[in-house]
Amino acid sequence: MKQKFTPNDLIQYLYHEVSATERLAMDEALCESPGLREEYKSLQQAYQQLPRVAFRPSSRTIQDILKYSERTALEKHA
Repeated sequence: MKQKFTPNDLIQYLYHEVSATERLAMDEALCESPGLREEYKSLQQAYQQLPRVAFRPSSRTIQDILKYSERTALEKHA
């Protein structure tokens, strides 16, 4: 039985957010279906045009998160 893949499936594949089994099925489908392959190539081109963004939280933000984590971990053990 052939599986129908949605644009969301292709996006998950593009971002490597699929299981190994799903990746194999998608690889096979992309080899067999020119239409699916074209849709994937289109999504891939759009993905490559997205700006690369790196977020770096401030040291204070990291320290606040660590303090919160420590505090809540202590509350669970009390």
